[in-house]
Amino acid sequence: MCPNCRAFITSDDKTCPYCQAQVGERSIDRRSPADVLGGLIPHQRFVTMLILLINTGLYVAMMLRTTQQGGSGFSDPDLQTLVDFGAKYAPYIIGRGQWWRLITAAFLHGGLLHILMNSWVLFDLGPQVNEAFGTPRFLAIYLVSSVTGYLASLYFSPASVSIGASAGLCGLIGAMIALGTRDRTAWGAAIRRQYIHWMIYLLIFGLVIQGVDNAAHLGGLAGGFVVAYLAGTPSFSEGVENFWRLAAGLCLAVTGWAFFQMFMQLTSTPT
Repeated sequence: MCPNCRAFITSDDKTCPYCQAQVGERSIDRRSPADVLGGLIPHQRFVTMLILLINTGLYVAMMLRTTQQGGSGFSDPDLQTLVDFGAKYAPYIIGRGQWWRLITAAFLHGGLLHILMNSWVLFDLGPQVNEAFGTPRFLAIYLVSSVTGYLASLYFSPASVSIGASAGLCGLIGAMIALGTRDRTAWGAAIRRQYIHWMIYLLIFGLVIQGVDNAAHLGGLAGGFVVAYLAGTPSFSEGVENFWRLAAGLCLAVTGWAFFQMFMQLTSTPT
């Protein structure tokens, strides 16, 4: 789409035929290499696939630990295992200062259906947000909204143990609503309506199904909307793009620190 008038144009156009604005390369076309593993994984899916692999690896690790602690076969992770691996748990966050749990909780899941449903949504939604905002903004949106989601859960549901990628997923929905809000065209209105409907369905699901952390969903939605609205879509300003690359790098560094704290927690906890 033309970055000036938002009209649909071809990828070969260097000048918009409607408003005559100069059109540069899209950020997705400037990536090198364009795709991963010889085209097996499209670049806009690469980060999403990494998150899915991390989620799956941690889920398998939790099942194995549950089995070691007396569970039968490949049992779903028990409550103690979830806490050991870094679930949102107020006594440890507030009482022991383990704020890294606001990040690690977003990569944990409590059952097979839980991880399958979240993985399905992330596989579908993640590349859309990545393509619209670019990888640096996508990473910032997903990780910040995960933290704001679990901060909201900590404040409104302090007694609950919460885990799951849904706070970050709601952040991605919030980002697409922000995209539609910033864009004043009919296309923007259609995008906004579509993802508002997604969020309404998710909130209804949370009210009907027991144990769903709606506070985390709303906190993630708010965080994703704010970050995406402020960030906007990729621009031709190298300074702006460098800022978001730096922000994404900082988010990754903090996430790496959180995983290191999780590892230290696991090694100090007897099995």
